[in-house]
Amino acid sequence: MKPENESPGNDLDDLIDTLLKHFDEKDAAREESLRLSRIVIRLSSTAIRAVHRRERSEAERLLREAREHLSAIKDLLATHHDVRYSGFVDDAEQEFVEASALFSLIFEGRMPTHEDLDVDPVSYLGGLGDLTGELRRSILEFIRNGRPEDGEVLLEIMEEIYHMLMRFDYPEAIMRGLRRKTDLARSMIERTRGDITNALQIQALERHLSLLEDKLKGSYSDL
Repeated sequence: MKPENESPGNDLDDLIDTLLKHFDEKDAAREESLRLSRIVIRLSSTAIRAVHRRERSEAERLLREAREHLSAIKDLLATHHDVRYSGFVDDAEQEFVEASALFSLIFEGRMPTHEDLDVDPVSYLGGLGDLTGELRRSILEFIRNGRPEDGEVLLEIMEEIYHMLMRFDYPEAIMRGLRRKTDLARSMIERTRGDITNALQIQALERHLSLLEDKLKGSYSDL
């Protein structure tokens, strides 16, 4: 039994203090994680631009820094899973996956796994869905430089990613937006295939016209 001179309000005050401390810690962890997530997104976006410019050492530095921030977020939210899966950490991880996978494909010719990148599996798949947009960007650059045939290899990778994503047919509550990214990937693949086909046809026509021009010049020179 409680001493008669002890007020029930004392227990309530202790309970309130404990709860306030819990939510103060959760709020502080959320704010710091949100700040770090924004930095990860910025670093990853900059790394993507560095990869497109073929600045390997700069891209490596940016991705290394982004990975360190993601590790710090994981530590901050180790006991706050509701905050971890509220959305903004997924966004940061997906941007990091997109940049890291693009780096690995362009410079190393391989696709990293989610274990390699130490990210949530769903974030990994979402990042691969976003990667198709960056691969399309690289293909369009090849086309502009008169090398559409080089884009065919990246188009095959886009298609492989799409077919992989299609296999993860689980409820939205589990996959957290993956279906939408899969549909966008399919749309980009169709447009990109058309772009490459047109570029190759134009290239073939230009070669044909060039050969015809040479023949005509040869014919006139014989007159």
